[in-house]
Amino acid sequence: METKAGDPGAFARFDLDRVDSPAFVVDAAKLRANLSILADIRDAADIKVLAALKAFSMWSVAPIIGEYLDGVCTSGLWEARLASEFYDGEIATYCAAYKPDELAEVCRLSDHVIFNSPGQLERYRPILDAARAAGQDFDVGLRINPLCPQGEVPRYDPSSPGSRLGFPIDQLTPEIMEQVDGIHFHNLCEQDFEPLKATWDKVFDVIEPWFGELKWINMGGGHHVTRADYQREELVEFLRDAKDDTGAEIYLEPGEAVALDAGILVGTILDSHWNGLPVAIVDISATCHMPDVIEAPYRPAMLHEAGEGEPIRLGGPSCLAGDVIGDYRLPVPNEPGERIAFLDQAHYSMVKTNTFNGVQLPSIWLWDSDSDSLEQIKAFGYEDFRDRLS
Repeated sequence: METKAGDPGAFARFDLDRVDSPAFVVDAAKLRANLSILADIRDAADIKVLAALKAFSMWSVAPIIGEYLDGVCTSGLWEARLASEFYDGEIATYCAAYKPDELAEVCRLSDHVIFNSPGQLERYRPILDAARAAGQDFDVGLRINPLCPQGEVPRYDPSSPGSRLGFPIDQLTPEIMEQVDGIHFHNLCEQDFEPLKATWDKVFDVIEPWFGELKWINMGGGHHVTRADYQREELVEFLRDAKDDTGAEIYLEPGEAVALDAGILVGTILDSHWNGLPVAIVDISATCHMPDVIEAPYRPAMLHEAGEGEPIRLGGPSCLAGDVIGDYRLPVPNEPGERIAFLDQAHYSMVKTNTFNGVQLPSIWLWDSDSDSLEQIKAFGYEDFRDRLS
Protein backbone atom coordinates (compact mmCIF):
# COMPACT_ATOMS: atom_id res chain seq x y z
CA MET A 1 0.00 0.00 0.00
CA GLU A 2 1.53 3.30 -1.09
CA THR A 3 0.97 6.28 1.17
CA LYS A 4 -0.75 9.18 -0.61
CA ALA A 5 0.61 11.73 1.86
CA GLY A 6 4.12 12.60 2.99
CA ASP A 7 4.44 16.31 2.19
CA PRO A 8 7.05 17.60 4.68
CA GLY A 9 5.63 21.13 4.65
CA ALA A 10 7.12 23.20 7.47
CA PHE A 11 8.78 20.10 8.95
CA ALA A 12 11.41 20.49 6.25
CA ARG A 13 12.98 23.16 8.46
CA PHE A 14 12.31 21.58 11.87
CA ASP A 15 15.41 20.72 13.92
CA LEU A 16 14.92 17.13 15.06
CA ASP A 17 17.28 17.65 18.00
CA ARG A 18 14.78 20.03 19.64
CA VAL A 19 12.78 17.07 20.97
CA ASP A 20 13.56 13.84 22.80
CA SER A 21 13.43 10.48 21.04
CA PRO A 22 11.20 8.82 20.11
CA ALA A 23 8.67 11.65 19.81
CA PHE A 24 5.56 12.65 17.89
CA VAL A 25 5.60 16.30 16.85
CA VAL A 26 2.33 17.87 15.69
CA ASP A 27 2.25 21.19 13.83
CA ALA A 28 -0.67 23.30 15.05
CA ALA A 29 -0.42 25.59 12.00
CA LYS A 30 -0.82 22.66 9.58
CA LEU A 31 -3.69 21.35 11.69
CA ARG A 32 -5.45 24.71 11.36
CA ALA A 33 -4.84 24.73 7.62
CA ASN A 34 -6.47 21.29 7.25
CA LEU A 35 -9.40 22.29 9.44
CA SER A 36 -9.89 25.49 7.48
CA ILE A 37 -10.28 23.49 4.27
CA LEU A 38 -12.83 21.20 5.92
CA ALA A 39 -14.74 24.17 7.33
CA ASP A 40 -14.81 25.87 3.93
CA ILE A 41 -16.30 22.75 2.34
CA ARG A 42 -18.80 22.46 5.19
CA ASP A 43 -19.94 26.05 4.70
CA ALA A 44 -20.03 25.92 0.90
CA ALA A 45 -22.06 22.69 0.86
CA ASP A 46 -24.21 23.52 3.92
CA ILE A 47 -23.45 20.21 5.64
CA LYS A 48 -21.89 19.18 8.97
CA VAL A 49 -18.36 17.87 9.49
CA LEU A 50 -17.24 15.82 12.48
CA ALA A 51 -13.66 14.88 13.39
CA ALA A 52 -13.09 11.14 13.81
CA LEU A 53 -11.40 10.52 17.15
CA LYS A 54 -10.46 6.99 16.08
CA ALA A 55 -7.86 8.53 13.78
CA PHE A 56 -6.67 11.50 15.81
CA SER A 57 -7.60 11.97 19.46
CA MET A 58 -4.92 14.35 20.70
CA TRP A 59 -7.35 16.09 23.04
CA SER A 60 -4.92 18.87 23.90
CA VAL A 61 -5.75 20.34 20.48
CA ALA A 62 -9.51 19.89 20.95
CA PRO A 63 -10.00 23.67 21.28
CA ILE A 64 -8.45 24.13 17.83
CA ILE A 65 -10.75 21.52 16.29
CA GLY A 66 -13.73 23.12 18.03
CA GLU A 67 -12.99 26.43 16.28
CA TYR A 68 -13.67 24.86 12.88
CA LEU A 69 -15.82 21.72 12.97
CA ASP A 70 -19.27 20.73 14.24
CA GLY A 71 -18.16 18.07 16.70
CA VAL A 72 -16.64 14.61 16.72
CA CYS A 73 -17.52 11.01 15.99
CA THR A 74 -16.55 8.26 18.39
CA SER A 75 -16.25 4.48 18.31
CA GLY A 76 -17.56 3.48 21.72
CA LEU A 77 -17.92 4.50 25.34
CA TRP A 78 -14.39 5.60 26.14
CA GLU A 79 -14.06 7.80 23.07
CA ALA A 80 -17.52 9.21 23.80
CA ARG A 81 -16.34 10.06 27.33
CA LEU A 82 -13.24 11.72 25.94
CA ALA A 83 -15.40 13.71 23.54
CA SER A 84 -17.75 14.86 26.28
CA GLU A 85 -14.84 15.99 28.46
CA PHE A 86 -12.75 17.90 25.94
CA TYR A 87 -14.50 18.52 22.61
CA ASP A 88 -17.18 20.99 21.58
CA GLY A 89 -20.22 20.27 19.43
CA GLU A 90 -22.08 17.11 18.51
CA ILE A 91 -21.05 13.57 19.38
CA ALA A 92 -21.96 10.76 16.98
CA THR A 93 -21.13 7.29 18.28
CA TYR A 94 -20.92 4.14 16.17
CA CYS A 95 -19.73 0.80 17.51
CA ALA A 96 -19.60 -2.55 15.74
CA ALA A 97 -21.20 -4.04 18.87
CA TYR A 98 -22.17 -2.26 22.07
CA LYS A 99 -21.94 -3.88 25.49
CA PRO A 100 -25.36 -3.71 27.15
CA ASP A 101 -23.93 -2.32 30.39
CA GLU A 102 -22.29 0.56 28.51
CA LEU A 103 -25.06 1.58 26.14
CA ALA A 104 -27.02 3.71 28.62
CA GLU A 105 -24.01 5.97 29.14
CA VAL A 106 -23.34 6.07 25.39
CA CYS A 107 -26.91 7.31 24.94
CA ARG A 108 -26.42 9.96 27.62
CA LEU A 109 -23.25 11.27 26.01
CA SER A 110 -24.16 11.05 22.31
CA ASP A 111 -26.36 12.97 19.91
CA HIS A 112 -26.39 10.07 17.44
CA VAL A 113 -26.18 6.41 18.53
CA ILE A 114 -25.48 4.30 15.46
CA PHE A 115 -25.89 0.53 15.38
CA ASN A 116 -24.18 -2.03 13.18
CA SER A 117 -27.20 -4.26 12.76
CA PRO A 118 -30.98 -4.10 13.16
CA GLY A 119 -30.79 -7.15 15.42
CA GLN A 120 -28.65 -5.36 17.99
CA LEU A 121 -30.84 -2.27 17.78
CA GLU A 122 -33.96 -4.33 18.46
CA ARG A 123 -32.31 -6.30 21.26
CA TYR A 124 -31.33 -3.09 23.05
CA ARG A 125 -34.65 -1.35 22.48
CA PRO A 126 -35.50 -1.44 26.23
CA ILE A 127 -32.26 0.40 27.02
CA LEU A 128 -33.00 3.04 24.39
CA ASP A 129 -36.58 3.45 25.61
CA ALA A 130 -35.42 3.79 29.21
CA ALA A 131 -32.82 6.38 28.25
CA ARG A 132 -35.41 8.46 26.42
CA ALA A 133 -37.88 8.10 29.28
CA ALA A 134 -35.17 9.54 31.53
CA GLY A 135 -35.09 12.64 29.33
CA GLN A 136 -32.06 11.85 27.17
CA ASP A 137 -32.26 13.20 23.62
CA PHE A 138 -30.49 11.26 20.88
CA ASP A 139 -31.12 9.94 17.40
CA VAL A 140 -30.78 6.29 16.43
CA GLY A 141 -28.91 5.38 13.28
CA LEU A 142 -27.97 2.25 11.34
CA ARG A 143 -24.70 1.65 9.56
CA ILE A 144 -25.26 0.11 6.16
CA ASN A 145 -22.79 -1.83 4.05
CA PRO A 146 -22.98 -0.53 0.45
CA LEU A 147 -21.60 -3.82 -0.92
CA CYS A 148 -19.48 -1.68 -3.21
CA PRO A 149 -15.76 -2.42 -2.73
CA GLN A 150 -13.56 0.61 -3.37
CA GLY A 151 -10.41 -0.14 -1.39
CA GLU A 152 -6.92 -1.06 -2.51
CA VAL A 153 -6.41 -3.48 0.40
CA PRO A 154 -9.33 -5.84 1.24
CA ARG A 155 -8.69 -5.84 5.00
CA TYR A 156 -9.20 -2.05 4.98
CA ASP A 157 -12.29 -2.19 2.75
CA PRO A 158 -15.60 -2.21 4.68
CA SER A 159 -17.35 -3.55 1.57
CA SER A 160 -15.06 -6.54 1.10
CA PRO A 161 -16.87 -9.91 0.95
CA GLY A 162 -17.84 -11.14 4.41
CA SER A 163 -17.22 -7.77 6.05
CA ARG A 164 -18.55 -7.49 9.59
CA LEU A 165 -19.07 -3.72 9.27
CA GLY A 166 -22.53 -2.44 8.42
CA PHE A 167 -25.81 -4.08 7.50
CA PRO A 168 -25.88 -5.24 3.86
CA ILE A 169 -28.07 -2.87 1.83
CA ASP A 170 -29.64 -5.74 -0.08
CA GLN A 171 -31.25 -6.85 3.21
CA LEU A 172 -32.87 -3.52 4.13
CA THR A 173 -36.64 -3.60 4.62
CA PRO A 174 -39.28 -0.95 5.36
CA GLU A 175 -39.64 -2.39 8.86
CA ILE A 176 -35.95 -1.80 9.53
CA MET A 177 -35.95 1.71 8.11
CA GLU A 178 -38.92 2.69 10.28
CA GLN A 179 -36.74 2.17 13.38
CA VAL A 180 -33.99 4.65 12.51
CA ASP A 181 -33.58 8.40 12.25
CA GLY A 182 -30.53 8.27 10.01
CA ILE A 183 -28.25 6.13 7.88
CA HIS A 184 -24.47 5.86 8.17
CA PHE A 185 -22.02 4.38 5.70
CA HIS A 186 -18.23 4.39 5.77
CA ASN A 187 -16.73 2.90 2.63
CA LEU A 188 -13.48 4.76 1.93
CA CYS A 189 -9.84 4.70 3.00
CA GLU A 190 -7.49 7.54 1.99
CA GLN A 191 -9.55 8.12 -1.17
CA ASP A 192 -10.72 11.00 -3.30
CA PHE A 193 -14.08 11.95 -4.80
CA GLU A 194 -14.75 9.24 -7.40
CA PRO A 195 -14.97 6.31 -4.93
CA LEU A 196 -17.44 8.36 -2.86
CA LYS A 197 -19.56 9.03 -5.93
CA ALA A 198 -19.52 5.33 -6.90
CA THR A 199 -20.57 4.39 -3.36
CA TRP A 200 -23.37 6.95 -3.30
CA ASP A 201 -24.69 5.78 -6.67
CA LYS A 202 -25.15 2.33 -5.14
CA VAL A 203 -26.65 3.62 -1.88
CA PHE A 204 -28.92 6.16 -3.60
CA ASP A 205 -30.97 3.56 -5.45
CA VAL A 206 -31.60 1.52 -2.30
CA ILE A 207 -32.57 4.27 0.13
CA GLU A 208 -34.38 6.55 -2.33
CA PRO A 209 -37.82 5.41 -1.10
CA TRP A 210 -37.01 7.02 2.28
CA PHE A 211 -35.85 10.39 0.96
CA GLY A 212 -37.70 13.07 2.86
CA GLU A 213 -38.08 10.81 5.89
CA LEU A 214 -34.44 10.38 6.98
CA LYS A 215 -33.24 13.13 9.32
CA TRP A 216 -29.61 12.68 8.37
CA ILE A 217 -27.22 10.67 6.21
CA ASN A 218 -23.67 10.24 7.47
CA MET A 219 -21.19 9.48 4.67
CA GLY A 220 -18.46 8.47 7.10
CA GLY A 221 -14.74 9.06 6.74
CA GLY A 222 -11.81 8.06 4.56
CA HIS A 223 -12.22 11.24 2.48
CA HIS A 224 -8.76 12.67 1.71
CA VAL A 225 -10.29 16.14 1.39
CA THR A 226 -7.22 18.04 2.60
CA ARG A 227 -4.88 16.41 0.09
CA ALA A 228 -3.77 18.97 -2.50
CA ASP A 229 -5.15 17.05 -5.49
CA TYR A 230 -8.60 16.28 -4.01
CA GLN A 231 -11.51 17.37 -6.25
CA ARG A 232 -13.06 19.79 -3.75
CA GLU A 233 -15.31 21.70 -6.14
CA GLU A 234 -16.87 18.45 -7.34
CA LEU A 235 -17.32 17.35 -3.72
CA VAL A 236 -19.17 20.54 -2.78
CA GLU A 237 -21.52 20.23 -5.74
CA PHE A 238 -22.12 16.57 -4.94
CA LEU A 239 -22.91 17.29 -1.29
CA ARG A 240 -25.34 20.07 -2.21
CA ASP A 241 -27.13 17.74 -4.61
CA ALA A 242 -27.26 14.96 -2.01
CA LYS A 243 -28.84 17.30 0.52
CA ASP A 244 -31.39 18.56 -2.02
CA ASP A 245 -32.24 15.06 -3.26
CA THR A 246 -32.64 13.47 0.15
CA GLY A 247 -34.02 16.29 2.29
CA ALA A 248 -31.62 15.09 4.99
CA GLU A 249 -28.77 16.70 6.88
CA ILE A 250 -25.52 15.41 5.40
CA TYR A 251 -22.52 14.56 7.58
CA LEU A 252 -18.90 13.78 6.78
CA GLU A 253 -16.55 12.25 9.37
CA PRO A 254 -12.96 12.83 8.22
CA GLY A 255 -10.27 11.50 10.48
CA GLU A 256 -7.04 11.30 8.55
CA ALA A 257 -7.89 14.49 6.64
CA VAL A 258 -7.94 16.44 9.92
CA ALA A 259 -4.31 15.67 10.70
CA LEU A 260 -2.96 14.89 7.22
CA ASP A 261 0.75 15.76 7.06
CA ALA A 262 0.41 17.54 10.41
CA GLY A 263 2.77 15.31 12.40
CA ILE A 264 6.09 13.50 12.31
CA LEU A 265 7.62 10.69 14.35
CA VAL A 266 11.21 11.46 15.38
CA GLY A 267 13.66 8.68 16.16
CA THR A 268 17.33 7.92 16.70
CA ILE A 269 19.67 5.31 15.24
CA LEU A 270 20.81 3.10 18.12
CA ASP A 271 23.06 0.62 16.32
CA SER A 272 24.09 -0.51 12.84
CA HIS A 273 25.60 -3.63 11.31
CA TRP A 274 25.81 -5.68 8.10
CA ASN A 275 23.83 -8.81 7.21
CA GLY A 276 23.95 -9.02 3.42
CA LEU A 277 22.86 -5.37 3.44
CA PRO A 278 23.32 -2.50 5.88
CA VAL A 279 20.97 -2.66 8.84
CA ALA A 280 20.09 -0.03 11.43
CA ILE A 281 18.24 -0.45 14.72
CA VAL A 282 16.26 2.64 15.71
CA ASP A 283 14.18 3.55 18.74
CA ILE A 284 11.06 3.72 16.54
CA SER A 285 9.21 0.41 16.39
CA ALA A 286 6.89 -0.54 13.55
CA THR A 287 4.96 -2.94 15.76
CA CYS A 288 4.75 -0.57 18.76
CA HIS A 289 4.58 2.88 17.18
CA MET A 290 3.44 2.47 13.55
CA PRO A 291 1.52 -0.84 13.44
CA ASP A 292 -0.11 0.00 10.09
CA VAL A 293 3.34 -0.44 8.55
CA ILE A 294 2.92 -4.15 9.25
CA GLU A 295 -0.87 -4.45 9.10
CA ALA A 296 -1.55 -2.62 5.82
CA PRO A 297 1.33 -2.99 4.96
CA TYR A 298 2.78 0.32 3.78
CA ARG A 299 6.06 2.23 3.62
CA PRO A 300 5.97 5.52 5.54
CA ALA A 301 7.69 8.46 3.90
CA MET A 302 10.92 9.65 5.50
CA LEU A 303 11.77 13.29 6.08
CA HIS A 304 14.58 14.33 3.69
CA GLU A 305 15.13 10.80 2.34
CA ALA A 306 18.09 10.86 -0.02
CA GLY A 307 17.59 10.25 -3.73
CA GLU A 308 20.79 8.25 -4.09
CA GLY A 309 22.92 5.93 -2.02
CA GLU A 310 22.69 2.43 -0.63
CA PRO A 311 19.37 1.57 1.07
CA ILE A 312 19.54 0.87 4.80
CA ARG A 313 17.09 -1.59 6.37
CA LEU A 314 15.52 0.08 9.40
CA GLY A 315 14.10 -1.97 12.24
CA GLY A 316 12.80 -1.32 15.71
CA PRO A 317 14.24 -2.30 19.08
CA SER A 318 11.73 -5.08 19.84
CA CYS A 319 12.46 -8.80 19.61
CA LEU A 320 9.82 -9.32 16.89
CA ALA A 321 11.66 -10.43 13.74
CA GLY A 322 9.08 -8.62 11.65
CA ASP A 323 9.60 -5.28 13.40
CA VAL A 324 10.96 -3.80 10.17
CA ILE A 325 10.00 -0.32 8.95
CA GLY A 326 11.53 -0.64 5.50
CA ASP A 327 14.59 0.10 3.37
CA TYR A 328 15.60 3.77 3.15
CA ARG A 329 18.33 5.97 1.73
CA LEU A 330 19.11 7.91 4.85
CA PRO A 331 19.68 11.66 4.86
CA VAL A 332 22.22 11.12 7.66
CA PRO A 333 25.10 8.66 8.20
CA ASN A 334 24.07 5.20 9.38
CA GLU A 335 25.65 5.78 12.75
CA PRO A 336 24.40 5.62 16.35
CA GLY A 337 23.03 8.94 17.58
CA GLU A 338 21.82 10.24 14.21
CA ARG A 339 18.24 11.51 14.06
CA ILE A 340 15.59 10.59 11.46
CA ALA A 341 11.86 11.25 11.16
CA PHE A 342 8.88 9.73 9.38
CA LEU A 343 6.20 11.95 7.85
CA ASP A 344 2.42 11.99 8.23
CA GLN A 345 2.35 10.21 11.59
CA ALA A 346 -0.14 12.32 13.58
CA HIS A 347 -3.14 10.19 12.65
CA TYR A 348 -3.58 6.50 13.47
CA SER A 349 0.03 6.02 14.62
CA MET A 350 -0.51 8.05 17.80
CA VAL A 351 -3.74 6.26 18.71
CA LYS A 352 -2.34 2.78 18.01
CA THR A 353 0.88 2.87 20.04
CA ASN A 354 1.54 0.03 22.49
CA THR A 355 4.23 -1.10 24.92
CA PHE A 356 5.01 -4.59 23.60
CA ASN A 357 8.42 -5.71 24.89
CA GLY A 358 8.48 -2.72 27.21
CA VAL A 359 9.35 -0.49 24.25
CA GLN A 360 9.14 3.16 25.26
CA LEU A 361 6.14 5.15 24.06
CA PRO A 362 6.98 8.28 22.04
CA SER A 363 6.50 11.58 23.82
CA ILE A 364 4.05 14.06 22.28
CA TRP A 365 5.03 17.60 21.31
CA LEU A 366 3.00 20.49 19.88
CA TRP A 367 4.86 22.82 17.52
CA ASP A 368 3.46 25.87 15.77
CA SER A 369 5.35 26.42 12.55
CA ASP A 370 3.98 29.95 12.31
CA SER A 371 5.32 31.12 15.67
CA ASP A 372 7.98 28.39 16.15
CA SER A 373 6.67 27.76 19.67
CA LEU A 374 7.31 24.21 20.89
CA GLU A 375 5.79 22.49 23.91
CA GLN A 376 6.03 18.96 25.25
CA ILE A 377 2.43 17.89 25.86
CA LYS A 378 3.08 14.43 27.27
CA ALA A 379 5.99 12.22 28.27
CA PHE A 380 5.63 8.53 29.13
CA GLY A 381 7.67 6.65 31.71
CA TYR A 382 8.09 3.18 33.16
CA GLU A 383 4.94 3.64 35.26
CA ASP A 384 2.80 3.88 32.12
CA PHE A 385 4.11 0.49 31.01
CA ARG A 386 3.83 -1.05 34.48
CA ASP A 387 0.30 0.14 35.20
CA ARG A 388 -1.11 -1.49 32.05
CA LEU A 389 -0.05 -4.87 33.47
CA SER A 390 -0.67 -6.68 36.72
